[in-house]
Amino acid sequence: MSISQAAGNVCTASALNTKKQTANPVENEGIYLPNTDCAIKSQASLSAFTSYRVGGAAQWYVAPRNLEALQASLKYAKEHDLRVTTLGAGSNLLVSDRGISGLVIATRHLRFSYFDHETGQLTVAAGESIPSLAWEAASLGWQGLEWAVGIPGTVGGAVVMNAGAHNSCIADMLISAQVLSPDGRLETLTPNQLGYSYRTSLLQGGDRIITQATLQLTPGADPAKVVAITKEHKKHRLTTQPYNFPSCGSVFRNPKPYSAGWLIEQTGLKGYQIGGAQVAQLHANFIVNRGGAKASDIFCLIRHIQHQVQERWSIRLEPEVKMLGEFQAACG
Repeated sequence: MSISQAAGNVCTASALNTKKQTANPVENEGIYLPNTDCAIKSQASLSAFTSYRVGGAAQWYVAPRNLEALQASLKYAKEHDLRVTTLGAGSNLLVSDRGISGLVIATRHLRFSYFDHETGQLTVAAGESIPSLAWEAASLGWQGLEWAVGIPGTVGGAVVMNAGAHNSCIADMLISAQVLSPDGRLETLTPNQLGYSYRTSLLQGGDRIITQATLQLTPGADPAKVVAITKEHKKHRLTTQPYNFPSCGSVFRNPKPYSAGWLIEQTGLKGYQIGGAQVAQLHANFIVNRGGAKASDIFCLIRHIQHQVQERWSIRLEPEVKMLGEFQAACG
């Protein structure tokens, strides 16, 4: 049995809270949730919490570190009629320059992992980093997550979008996922109930929050060999995808039998730039922030790519990146 637990005691349930608790978010910049030391903050900039390094402020923002604080956050949102937006590592998101109204709940601090050596199952909290898990599993000689080492993001985000690479994906190894409903009810769902398909699930666009997932891996291999394979996957990602500038990973889903990157490259858009946003030279299905980009620059570049590929190939590219907040309908 191997268990790892994140350190720290921020936004956790507390038997006694001596800090000021308030009920009206309009009149206060920070609200401590009852029976926790978890504060809801007002007008928190989100640019630091997205891999694009762009985006406006959250009207209200909270980062719980355990299930009780997460449930308290949802209860608070319901009591004050606040729309809830869930944010993981921010690696597959484009947040509007106008920010996000309501309450943004960041799950990146929900962290623990439990390796069950008898069953080969890994139970892990939603905020755990996918690459970090891949390295940890490899160091233990557990096979199954080598492909995930180059995927930025958290377990929660990976389960929601069915993240994958190298012909593998989360759906292939998921045993179950625990989700939290807006009313605070916990439910355990199987892959069939999640309705998985390519880079999507029934959780996308819904209001349920992933709290943890259980994955089936294969223990007992030589750790050195698993680490070597993981290193090769990481090397491949570094040599074929741009990591020198902020990005969100792949922007568009691949419209089989084509790859989105190939279609964009053949359309002649590599290097095309709007403001600080550019179609990456190394991989055309990446848009990078070359410095000083705004969310609107990235949004307009996405729309331009869609239009050009549609004109050339009669194929509508569907974004893989999730857009949050309000964007201008038209780009100049």
